[in-house]
Amino acid sequence: MNALASGFDFKEIQDKVSLHLRPWHRSFQFWVRAADIYTGYKVFQLRVSFVKDPQKQQAMWDKQHELAADKIYAMCYDLGGFFLKIAQIIGKPDLAPAAWVNRLVTLCDQAPATPFDAVQLVLEKEFGRSIGEIFENFDVNPLGSASIAQVHRARLRGDKNDVVVKVQHPGIQDLMMTDIRNLQAFALYIQKTDIKFDLFSVTKEMEKQIGYEFDFLREVNAMERIRRFLYENNKKTPVLVPRVLQGLATRRVLVMDYIDGVPILTLGDEMAKRGINPGGKMATSAKQNILKSLTLAYGQMILKTGFFHADPHPGNILICKGSEVALLDYGQVKDLPDQLRLGFADLVLAMADSNPVKATESYRELGIDTVSNCKNEQQEMLRLAQTMFDTKLPPGVVMLQPFSEDASIKKIGVQSFPEELFSVLRTVHLLRGLSVGLGINYSCAEQWRPIAEEALYNAGRLKGANRTKVSNLGRFFRRY
Repeated sequence: MNALASGFDFKEIQDKVSLHLRPWHRSFQFWVRAADIYTGYKVFQLRVSFVKDPQKQQAMWDKQHELAADKIYAMCYDLGGFFLKIAQIIGKPDLAPAAWVNRLVTLCDQAPATPFDAVQLVLEKEFGRSIGEIFENFDVNPLGSASIAQVHRARLRGDKNDVVVKVQHPGIQDLMMTDIRNLQAFALYIQKTDIKFDLFSVTKEMEKQIGYEFDFLREVNAMERIRRFLYENNKKTPVLVPRVLQGLATRRVLVMDYIDGVPILTLGDEMAKRGINPGGKMATSAKQNILKSLTLAYGQMILKTGFFHADPHPGNILICKGSEVALLDYGQVKDLPDQLRLGFADLVLAMADSNPVKATESYRELGIDTVSNCKNEQQEMLRLAQTMFDTKLPPGVVMLQPFSEDASIKKIGVQSFPEELFSVLRTVHLLRGLSVGLGINYSCAEQWRPIAEEALYNAGRLKGANRTKVSNLGRFFRRY
C-alpha cells in the first residue's frame, strides 16, 4: 500500500511539474523554429543578391518558399493553438507565396483534434448529464477542428434534425496566451529591424479579441445579434447564420442548427463532381453570387452598425444549395465605436474615388500615424490605404508583395495603428484572399460606397444630393 501511495504521489508531482514547465517548453519550441525560418530567409536574401538572371532568381525563391512552407506548416501543426490562427492569416493567395498557401490552407478546419474521451468529459461536465441522455446520435469523428474548438455532428433525443456541437479544447486558453506573448516579442523585434509597421499593436488587439473567444456564451449573443440584424435589414439575408438551441450553450460548449453545405475551399472539386466546368459561365455566376453575398453582408455589418463577424477565413464559410452562403463561427466579433466606423466610411469613399487628399485626411481621422520616406507622399498614402483596406489588386498583379522595395509600406512607415482597426484590416485581407481564390478581382471599397454614403448621411456628415443613386454592388456584378 505504501509503495502504491508513494507511486501515486510521484505521478501527481510529475504531472504538476510537467504542467508548470509546459509554457516554457512551448516558448522554447517557438523561438527555435521562428529563428530557423527567419535566419533562413535572411541568409537566402544575401545569397540570391549575387544572382543576376531573373529566371534563376525566381526558381531560387520558389525553392526557398517551399522549404520555409514545410517548416511553418510543421510549427503551426505541432504547436497548434494560436499558430493555427497565424496560418489562417498568412496562408492567403493574394499575400503569401503560393508554396505557403498550398501548405497552410489545409489547417483552416483540419487542426489536430481532441480525442473523443476528452470531448465527452467536457460535455458531461458542462451539461451535468451523460452524452446518451442528451443525444440520440453523436459522431465520434469531428466535422472539423480549429484552434480553439472542434465541431461534431449529432442528433438530440426526440428530434429529427441534426445539430452541430461545438466543444472547446481542454487547456487551450493558457497555451494560446503563451503563444500570443511570444509573438508579441517577435513582432517588436521585426518592426524594429525589417518592417516599418506597428505590428505590436496588431498583436495586442489579437490578444484582446482571442481572449473573448473562450466564452461561448458571448459568441451566442454575437451570433443572435448579427443574425437578427441581417434578417431585419434585407428582404433576404445575404448570408445564413446558424441558430443556437436554447438551453444548450455554456462557456465551453454550444449546440446549434446543422447547415448543409460544402466548404468554400472544396467548391471547385464539388463543381467538377457534378459535371460543372469550374471556369464556365455557370460556375462564374455562382462565384459572383457568393462574393456579392459576402461583400454585402460585411459592408452592412461594418459600416451600418460597426458590429461584425471578424473571422471570414475559408474554414468559416459554407456554400449551400443555390449558391447561398453560410457564415460560421462568431467567436471573433468586433464592435467599432462610431468615430472609427464613420472614419472608415470616409476612407472607403476616398479609396473608391481614388482621392489621395481625402485618403490622407481619413488616415489622420482614424488615428493612423505615418512617417513619409518619399516625395509623392499623398499618392503613396492612397496606395497604402488601398493595399491595406481594399480588395482590388493592381492590373497584372496576382499577388501583393507588401514588403517589397517598391511597396508603399517601405515609403510610408506606419508608426501607430489603432488596435481596434486590426479586425477591419484582417477582414478585408481575408475577403481579398477569397476573391483571388474565386478568380474575381474587384474593389470592396467601390462596392461599399453606397453603404458608406448612407452611414455618413445618417450621421449628418454627408448631404443627400451627394449620395450615389445606383448601387455599385449590383452594377459591378451585372457588368462582370
